[in-house]
Amino acid sequence: MVQPRLPLYAGGNVSAIVPALLGPQGTRVIPAWMPAPVEAARSVVLLVVDGLGWHQLQAHKKFLPTLSSMAGGSITTVAPTTTVTALTSITTGLAPGEHGMMGYRMDMGRQVVQMLRWADDKGDLRTSYPPEIVQPTPPFMGSAIPVVSKAEFDSTAFTAAHLRGTRSFGWRAASSIAVTVGSLLRAGHQFVYAYYDGVDKIAHERGFGDFYEAELRTVDRLIGDIAEQLTPDSVLLVTADHGQVHVGDNTIVPHPDVVAGVSYQSGEGRFRWLHAKGGATEDVLAAAKSHYADVAWVVSRDEAIEGGWFGPRVTDAARKRLGDVALLPFTDTSFEDAGDTGPFQLVCRHGSLTEAEVDVPLLAFRSNA
Repeated sequence: MVQPRLPLYAGGNVSAIVPALLGPQGTRVIPAWMPAPVEAARSVVLLVVDGLGWHQLQAHKKFLPTLSSMAGGSITTVAPTTTVTALTSITTGLAPGEHGMMGYRMDMGRQVVQMLRWADDKGDLRTSYPPEIVQPTPPFMGSAIPVVSKAEFDSTAFTAAHLRGTRSFGWRAASSIAVTVGSLLRAGHQFVYAYYDGVDKIAHERGFGDFYEAELRTVDRLIGDIAEQLTPDSVLLVTADHGQVHVGDNTIVPHPDVVAGVSYQSGEGRFRWLHAKGGATEDVLAAAKSHYADVAWVVSRDEAIEGGWFGPRVTDAARKRLGDVALLPFTDTSFEDAGDTGPFQLVCRHGSLTEAEVDVPLLAFRSNA
């Protein structure tokens, strides 16, 4: 049976990028998996392109000539392969088991919270779950880094959880990203963090095809525009939070034998957590394996933790935010949950531990002008 592609927390992983770049002066060592242009760079722009996995890049190189020409290769993201978890790992430099942002819909004890909106179906939950308590680690090694992201994200609880203490330079049109980055570099900033979400949005809503290819052309132009704004001996470093797989209508409603012992669910379609009723964990695990071992990895919480899926250390707080049994498809499908809905059906999805979702680019371009 195909094995999960586990994150390489001790090597090339998104959680290790910021510590490598912002480590204490005099002790910083650029690891072998970091693209060569980063070595001895005067300034670094870290651009996260949400949803652009390494394998999608390889399959669509003709739409990404600028990015494809850059130096570097692939690294791994974290588990689950989802934005909430991965972006927090990128900014804090921690594996999920330490920062505690364990998924898209997370069990907070009294209720399941959708962490991008920091809400449930009844409304905002920032007061009930303060972001700085849920995720207490300051981003970027405690430095007040300039952040170039969507202006509409500035006031969100998720931003407070993974970007608090930074200086926001919000954009309302993507064309502003490169201009803002250039201005910050010329002002003397040695590290700039930028985030772009267009690829992920199009993949979710439209899938792979004409719209996706058009968006790839757009992001490649954006990368080229940022490269043109680089000051002498500065580097543009591009990565992503996760990849994607095309699921479409191929969804699974958990079998009655499985849900008979389930109290509620969390996570997302490709990393579905089942929370067992008291004493029913082994029955739920056995039933899930019986029905879904041919399409998904079915593991207990303890198996996932002991397997290092969430990093070498999992805090008590993080452990409590996990379910009892996890369903991770290795086929192009997802598991439905009536409590996990949105404005439209997602065409491409992520969350699981396939190569298409775990492997992400780490590519660099250096200006010598």
